[in-house]
Amino acid sequence: MQRMKIKEVIGALEQFAPLPLQADFDNAGLQIGLTEVEVSGALLCLDVTPKIVDEAVACGCNLIVSHHPLIFHKLAHITDEDEVQLTIRKAIENHVTVVSMHTNMDSAQGGVNHKIAEKLGLHDLRFFGKQNTVDGVQGGDGVIGELNEPIAADDLIIMLKRNFDVECVMANELLRRPISKIAICGGAGSFMLDDAITAGADAFITGEMHYHEYFGRDQQIQIAVIGHYQSEQYTNEIFKSIIEDKCPGVECKLTKINTNPIIYL
Repeated sequence: MQRMKIKEVIGALEQFAPLPLQADFDNAGLQIGLTEVEVSGALLCLDVTPKIVDEAVACGCNLIVSHHPLIFHKLAHITDEDEVQLTIRKAIENHVTVVSMHTNMDSAQGGVNHKIAEKLGLHDLRFFGKQNTVDGVQGGDGVIGELNEPIAADDLIIMLKRNFDVECVMANELLRRPISKIAICGGAGSFMLDDAITAGADAFITGEMHYHEYFGRDQQIQIAVIGHYQSEQYTNEIFKSIIEDKCPGVECKLTKINTNPIIYL
């Protein structure tokens, strides 16, 4: 049986999360390499580093699908003076194609925010904040949903630590009322805090927030910041389900490398 080409895998991913759904600042889509070649396997990851490229080569994958774009800022040259340039060179030298599904996958129906909601067991999901539809695919900056039963704020923190393997949750003063409605924006989602309050959420879960953004919210909403990597770590599961559904025969491998640069001491 003839193998699928890389462009067909990319097409399936972009059908699920069209590139026009990405934020204006983003650079999702094809990063490096050729797409007319047959795909030997797809390595799925959050970040692309030299070790990720080595892993792809070792397991026979000529395609890397990442969440975070390898090429995010404009490059003036490609040498080996930083990790991004070194990774690009290594991918090219080993004929590995890299494609990234970033804020388009965050926004898409069934994307990153929906995956976080799934891990929390939320139901009656709906978008909040900025929303749009591209090629029949609904998208939105955040997702809000309901727990099956209200829980106390400290139990929510315990759930987050357990379900997302989080060592430390950054939170404001614990809410002294039951939490039922939870708003979610994975990654750097602090810009959605006011929208979450407007939407009537009891709690807001994201990956990053700045110090001053916590002020003035005590007993208004429970803020729970679980870490950028931790909030998006299950994106690989989305990639895997899309490829296995739309591209039968393409072998998918989840990276075994934790690329989170932050450690908790």
